[in-house]
Amino acid sequence: MTKGLSVQNLTKAFGETRVLDDVSFVIEPGEFVTIVGASGCGKSTLLRILAGLEFSDAGSVTCSSHPIEGPGVERAMVFQDYSLFPWLSVMDNVLFSRRLSTNEDDNLALERGAEEARAQNLLSLIGLSKVKSAYPSQLSGGMRQRVAIARALMSKPAVLLMDEPFGALDAQTREVMQDLVLDVVREEGTTIVFVTHDVEEAIYLGSRVVLMAPYPGRIDSIYDVALPSPRTDDIRLEPKFMELKRRITSRVRETAAASFDGADPSSSS
Repeated sequence: MTKGLSVQNLTKAFGETRVLDDVSFVIEPGEFVTIVGASGCGKSTLLRILAGLEFSDAGSVTCSSHPIEGPGVERAMVFQDYSLFPWLSVMDNVLFSRRLSTNEDDNLALERGAEEARAQNLLSLIGLSKVKSAYPSQLSGGMRQRVAIARALMSKPAVLLMDEPFGALDAQTREVMQDLVLDVVREEGTTIVFVTHDVEEAIYLGSRVVLMAPYPGRIDSIYDVALPSPRTDDIRLEPKFMELKRRITSRVRETAAASFDGADPSSSS
């Protein structure tokens, strides 16, 4: 069963620089929430705290009501740089995290067999069954990111955290990957928190868009994406989509400009 996240009054500083200030929001089970905002708003730091890779100075973060005190199997993270092991095949990269906890005990043979079957199913879902024996150097950027997503899903995490996963891809491949992620979400039912600089991507993928303001990072506004699912490319041309993109893009610019001149961005409409 999928599980949600709760962030309450989160504060984080690096030295004298406060990166996050009193950040609070709740993500419901099975929800796809995207996070946007100008550079310096703490998006990636927030995601790393949710992953248990960083710790807050104040406030609380919970997954299914349990405090997040470090990395856990109920949460998985996908980075922009793929982070694949170049000496392992596609299949072995997907299996890697699970094989860390296995040994040669015969009682685990069935478990290993089930894990290989799941890996096969995930590779089929992301369209890489035919290259399961290939190595990362033999794959395109989009294919490598598919492998990274499959590896993150291998342990059936309740929450998948994605930090600019398509930022290094060309526009066409990026759109293909967006549709792939939506297909995976429908199949796996995973709760997704997705950080991006691309407002259009945030709207296309998310059920809600969280906009953060910079210096220090904080929640500025949250937008419900009242668009039908499943989504197709045509929806990007819908008036509702284009108007929401205009509103969010304008607000991102306002918060960025306010951070430079020292004004309070909340005073803008």
